[in-house]
Amino acid sequence: MEAEALKFFVACALAAGFGIGIAAFGCGIGQGLGLKGAVEGIARNPEAAGKIQVAMILGLAFIESLCIYALVVALILLYAAPMTSTVTKLITH
Repeated sequence: MEAEALKFFVACALAAGFGIGIAAFGCGIGQGLGLKGAVEGIARNPEAAGKIQVAMILGLAFIESLCIYALVVALILLYAAPMTSTVTKLITH
């Protein structure tokens, strides 16, 4: 029973680590492409800079929220699911 609980905890920790890594990688690429497009749009039409900037900031906030959702799921995996009595005893002793 203790070995299975420890394996489950290790699997949750690995899943949380990979999940955050993939989410951060994807959000970084998405934000970079969004910023690139906004800068190119402002360079082509400087008069529309205000509208482009507002849309860019809103889009970047939505992209960043996806990474925050991945962080919340990772924290749930680490702290809510595997904290059974067996795992808690293994960690504290």
